[in-house]
Amino acid sequence: MVQHFVQQTDSLKLVGVCTSGIEAANVLSKTKVDILFLDVEMPEMSGYELIKSLDDPPLVVLITSKKDHAAEAFEYKVVDYLLKPLTYARFLIAVGKVKEMLEMQQIRLTNRNELYVRSEQRFVKINLADILYIEALADYIMIFTSNNNKYIVHSTMKGFQARLPKENFARVHRSYIVNTDKIEAIENLFILINNKQIPIGASYKDEFMGRLNLL
Repeated sequence: MVQHFVQQTDSLKLVGVCTSGIEAANVLSKTKVDILFLDVEMPEMSGYELIKSLDDPPLVVLITSKKDHAAEAFEYKVVDYLLKPLTYARFLIAVGKVKEMLEMQQIRLTNRNELYVRSEQRFVKINLADILYIEALADYIMIFTSNNNKYIVHSTMKGFQARLPKENFARVHRSYIVNTDKIEAIENLFILINNKQIPIGASYKDEFMGRLNLL
């Protein structure tokens, strides 16, 4: 049904159809897509398990036959949640929501001095120059800024780092990314930023120290 709806919608292009979570994971590891229409109930790997396995998941519209999945679905920051049996009218509403999200992402990517993050059900603009550091927080990250604001965002460190300019931001620990312009001092494998001591991980030390202008 979803395949048919996609094929009937001019603004969408069908990239692939998968019959299991494992098959979908393999396809997504090789192919970048904007939208993933994902059934919660799949063999071998559920839709939720698939989302958790992806470093940088695309925008997801979940599909299920069970109403009681709604609360859990939005914990995964999905764009929309469709109940079976599907109708084309409801499908188009979900597509419209995805388009709005993609437009916001495009705005974020067109200006390298700022980005938009989804935090607490809204998009917030953050100037890159204001970011002090980013800290991993389970399935989320926390962005700390120079104006004492903190933003919790559903993202992996790897996925978020890919959206930051490499010349200004460095991964220094599995749990930390820092704005190198905000570093005040480095001592005993700790970075000092705004009175916060940030550890330098052993596996990140050589690359990080190598990019600094040391005397």
